[in-house]
Amino acid sequence: MLLPVAAGYGWVMGRNSARQAQQRHSSILAKHYYRGLNFLLSDEPDKAVDTLIKMIDLDSDTVETHIAMGKFFRHRGELDRAIRVHQNLVSKEQISALQRESALYELGRDYILAGFLERAENAFLQLLNSQKHFINAQIQLFNIYQTTKEWSRAIELAEQMIGAGGDSDELCTRVAHFYCEQASIEIKNNNLIEAEANLMKAVAADEKSVRPWLLLGEIAMQQQKYDEAIDCLSQIPSRDVNWLSEAVPLIEVCAEQLNDHTKLNKVLDEYWQQCATAYLAKVKLMAKDGEVENAAQVLLEQLKKHPTMKGFKTLMGLYINLQDHEQSTNSLVLLKELVEEQIQQRPKYKCHGCGFAGSKIHWLCPSCKKWGVVKPIKGLDGE
Repeated sequence: MLLPVAAGYGWVMGRNSARQAQQRHSSILAKHYYRGLNFLLSDEPDKAVDTLIKMIDLDSDTVETHIAMGKFFRHRGELDRAIRVHQNLVSKEQISALQRESALYELGRDYILAGFLERAENAFLQLLNSQKHFINAQIQLFNIYQTTKEWSRAIELAEQMIGAGGDSDELCTRVAHFYCEQASIEIKNNNLIEAEANLMKAVAADEKSVRPWLLLGEIAMQQQKYDEAIDCLSQIPSRDVNWLSEAVPLIEVCAEQLNDHTKLNKVLDEYWQQCATAYLAKVKLMAKDGEVENAAQVLLEQLKKHPTMKGFKTLMGLYINLQDHEQSTNSLVLLKELVEEQIQQRPKYKCHGCGFAGSKIHWLCPSCKKWGVVKPIKGLDGE
C-alpha cells in the first residue's frame, strides 16, 4: 500500500513544483513587461528596448509583442531602436521559423527607411521562399531595384516570378518598362542595336505597351529612317489611343522630312477625332492645302463636341489669317497669346492612380510608384 501512496505523493509534489515554477516565470515576465511599458510611457525608449529584449530570452510567446513594438518605433521615426528590436528577434534560435520570417520582413522595412538598401535587399532575398511573405518581399525588392536603377536585376526577378506562374498584367507591364529603362541607357550610350533588342523584348513582354514603340520611332528618326519611324509610331494608337498625342507630332516631322503625308493622313483618317493633337494636325494639313475657311469650320465643329484650349488657340490663329481688319486682328493675336500662356502653365500628364500631375512624362509615377499609370490629360486643359 505504501508504494502507490508514495507514487501519488510524488506526482502531487512534482505538479505543485512545476506550477510554482511557472508562476515564478510568469511573475518575472510580467515584471519585465510592466517595467518596459513604464519606461516607454516615461519617454525612456532606450531603457524600454533593453527591458523588452530581456523578455525574449524568457518567453518566445512575446515575439508578436516585440514585432509590434519595433513597428511602433519605426512609425515614430526611431529607426535605430526598431532595427535593434527586430535584429534581436531574428538572432534568437528559440522562436519559430514563421516568427523569424515576420521579424526579418519588418527588419527589411526598417533598413529601407534608414537607407540601408543593400541590407534590406539581403533580408528580402531570404524571404523569397517564404509562403507568407514572398509576395511582399518581391514588391520591396522591385522598389529597391527601381531606386538603385538596377534594371537587369529587376528583370531577372520579374522573369523568375513569371516562370513561377506569376504572369499577371501588372507584372508584364513592369517587365516592359524595365526593358525600356535599360534601352534608354543604351540609347544614351549610342548602343542603338542593344537598345532595339531590349525594346523588342519589351514588346514581347507586354503587347499593350506604347513606350517601346515610341522609343523605336525615336531611334529610327535619329537614324533618319523616317518611313520605319512612322511604321513604329503608327502602332501606338492601336495599343493605347491615349498616347496618340505623343505619336502624331513625331509622325508629322517624319512626313515633312519625306515630303509625303500619305501615312500621316492614314493615321489621322482613323483616329483624328480621338484627341486635340490629332484633329489639329488634320486642320493644319487642310490649311496648308489652302482650305483655311474649311479648316476653321471643321475645327469649330470639333470644338463644339470636344472643347479644348489647344483647339481654341488654333482656331484663333485661323481667324487671324482670315481677318482683314487690323484692329480685330490685333485683338485676336493678343487673345491667342493669353490662351497660349495659359496652356503653358497647365500640366499635360496626370496619374490615373493617385492624381499626380506634371508637365513631363513620368512612366513611373513619382507619387504612387506605379508603372504606366501617368497619361496625357483629357478635357478642356488637355486633349
